[in-house]
Amino acid sequence: MVSKWDAEKLAGDNDFRLWKVKIEAVLIQQKCEKALKGEGVLPTTMSQAEKNGIVDKAKSAIVLCLGDKDLRDVAKEPIAALMWQSWSLCI
Repeated sequence: MVSKWDAEKLAGDNDFRLWKVKIEAVLIQQKCEKALKGEGVLPTTMSQAEKNGIVDKAKSAIVLCLGDKDLRDVAKEPIAALMWQSWSLCI
């Protein structure tokens, strides 16, 4: 099954709250929204490889939906949850 989603990149002139809602919807479609709360909320029945895959997928989706300036602000963060928190503080 192929899914296509389109979310405008956040580039400083967008409405952050609206952008955040769209990105959260993308992460839900990709089945990785729990990664925003940290790896600790993922089911203990999942293997570490599965958890890593979900965290990586969430980070990738966020990266692809940020403009260059905003991406520079959070690119140093290793996981989606930290990226999300760090980026939210930059706004």
